[in-house]
Amino acid sequence: MLPKVFIDGHTGTTGLRIHQWMADRNDIELLTLPEELRRDAEERRGQILESDVAVLCLPDDAAEEVAGWVEEADTRLIDASTAHRVAEGWTYGLPELEPGQRAAIHDSKLVSNPGCYPSAFILLVRPLVDAGLLPEDAPISINALSGYSGGGNSLIGKWENPENGLDALPFEAPYALYQRHKHIPEMMKFARISAEPQFVPAVGPFRCGMRVQVPVHASMLKSGATGEQVWEALYDRYLGEQFVEVAHLQEAGALNELSYNPEVCNDSNRIQLHVAPHPSGHVLLIALLDNLGKGACGAAIQNLNLMLGFEEGAGLPNSL
Repeated sequence: MLPKVFIDGHTGTTGLRIHQWMADRNDIELLTLPEELRRDAEERRGQILESDVAVLCLPDDAAEEVAGWVEEADTRLIDASTAHRVAEGWTYGLPELEPGQRAAIHDSKLVSNPGCYPSAFILLVRPLVDAGLLPEDAPISINALSGYSGGGNSLIGKWENPENGLDALPFEAPYALYQRHKHIPEMMKFARISAEPQFVPAVGPFRCGMRVQVPVHASMLKSGATGEQVWEALYDRYLGEQFVEVAHLQEAGALNELSYNPEVCNDSNRIQLHVAPHPSGHVLLIALLDNLGKGACGAAIQNLNLMLGFEEGAGLPNSL
């Protein structure tokens, strides 16, 4: 009997792509509801309780409600909202986080899907903290750029409405400058840092894609540490990973305007990590990913595969 999977909220940006990438799989039974019933709480509850794994692509309050539905049931959850990212009893669904994380995901009833920005930040920073190259209390800043699909259907509508004139905007637009961003708690917990980072997110005039930059001042690094050592820490940590690529160090003359294209990993579950050492001893860390790929639906499918005991890359495009 095939395992049953239900995507709750499959018409949103994340849920829609999960459904599209999984639609042709013959190793699962994908449960669905007719359009007229997809908002009916009792119908949704019935499908969730019938499924082996339910993927929640819902607002936080709705995801918390569903979590209550399965407390006494066998249904396992993957929650793509921010409701349970740092919650007790939930496993963080970033398989590459550390040794043993895949086994934890495989065994868990409740898995929280990581955010797009945090996935990039954590994969860049956590190995440096673990290696002692970067102290936990380092005053880190993050300059991040995302395609507008990261804001869901409302932001897509805003950017694609010709009356707003945003489709040809020649610069990025920072946002959330006056609030504590919802991704900060998971960034701190899973990168193992104690000082809150300064996070400056921005939206660009493109639908999908993401570039996350973490400038590391020389004074923040372990005394005597070099850009090459930083690169080696990342390279050694992710050697052999299907979806995480640590790009080789580049000579300054080899770089151009397209070297760090935020759309380079679009339509895939890949993430590229780059290290750019500076002659003054500073280091720039850069991650490139699809905010709806490795930053959302790709990660959910990766977690689903682990939970069901499938090959981790099943149904996912463009492994390395």
